[in-house]
Amino acid sequence: MAINTRKIKDFSIRMLIYICAAFSVFLVIGIIIYVLMKGLSAVNWSFLTSVTSVLKGTVGIAGNIVNTILIIFISMVIATPIGVGSAIYLNEYAKPGKVVTLIEYATETLSGIPSIIFGLFGMMFFGEKLGLGYSLLTGSLTLIIMVLPLITRNTQEALKTVPNTYRNGAIGLGSGKWHMIRTILIPSAMPGIITGAILAIGRIVGESAALLFTAGSAKMLPKGIDGLFDKPFQSGGTLTIQMYLSATSEGDFETAFGIAVVLLIIVLGINLTTKALTKHFDVTRKE
Repeated sequence: MAINTRKIKDFSIRMLIYICAAFSVFLVIGIIIYVLMKGLSAVNWSFLTSVTSVLKGTVGIAGNIVNTILIIFISMVIATPIGVGSAIYLNEYAKPGKVVTLIEYATETLSGIPSIIFGLFGMMFFGEKLGLGYSLLTGSLTLIIMVLPLITRNTQEALKTVPNTYRNGAIGLGSGKWHMIRTILIPSAMPGIITGAILAIGRIVGESAALLFTAGSAKMLPKGIDGLFDKPFQSGGTLTIQMYLSATSEGDFETAFGIAVVLLIIVLGINLTTKALTKHFDVTRKE
């Protein structure tokens, strides 16, 4: 009797897990299908390569795409080395104790702070105190603070998965600590480091609340190379900002759903890139 009861419980739990998994899958598929049905008709070559102009009668998001790419580039160029370096220091150099525990607690707390608070801080500190105003640089500096905990914690967890025998073996063969970290530890932890970096890119792409306070909403394309270098110091709206404005201020839901389609494709590309790179480095490490 007890055996039958246990089997019934195991079967019920297994079915509940399957139902939850199926619900998650159908929910994602349903959202994707709905967004594609609403916005796919708006996406064409002109939509991707032009900017919205009443005089020319065009509707496009090219300027927003450029702004998004610039913010990703500036944020990741600064945040990645700082985040990875911090994780290496905390995991390999710092002695376990109250200071390390406090830093890790602060990092986890930063991860849970609402993004709109980061936006308010970025506007007042980077925009007002440092005089950067509404600009892509202000938005990027704000996003750096937001994604640093993500990169740091992912890198730390990746470093912890590397067996201590790798460290001891390298040092036992006469390798210095930094040489061991550079040639053994980082390559072994590379899949986790890349996963953290690409997850950070995904958060940057999907962020809107913080950028409303810091980067502004301009959507014009830069004029020439000089204009591209000046662009970080100017206001610029990303794809998520433009989607928000199109759906609320302008009431143009067709454009909003068109941008949503582009964002879905970008997120899908990020996920596929993450899996491909992780698989590549796993295979390289095993070889």
